[in-house]
Amino acid sequence: MEEKRCKIEGCKRPYRAKGYCNVHYRKWRRGELDKRPYYKTCGEEGCRAPMFRRGMCEKHYEAWLASRRGEGASVNQGASQEGAPTS
Repeated sequence: MEEKRCKIEGCKRPYRAKGYCNVHYRKWRRGELDKRPYYKTCGEEGCRAPMFRRGMCEKHYEAWLASRRGEGASVNQGASQEGAPTS
């Protein structure tokens, strides 16, 4: 079985905790490592919403789906004023 390694790119030291080696774990505990988001974010430029599917947030994914169906880019198309489906 292969021994776990530190998740920092280029580091070959063995795993200790939280995916880091002893050196990087101590840096993480002191807050010296770059902050990473707790979740992946939307791939659209300027959008920081949580990723939903296919690298996009729910809003951008729905717009992408609508454009693939030939419905245009509007997310709200097909809904009445009250938000209920029109069909």
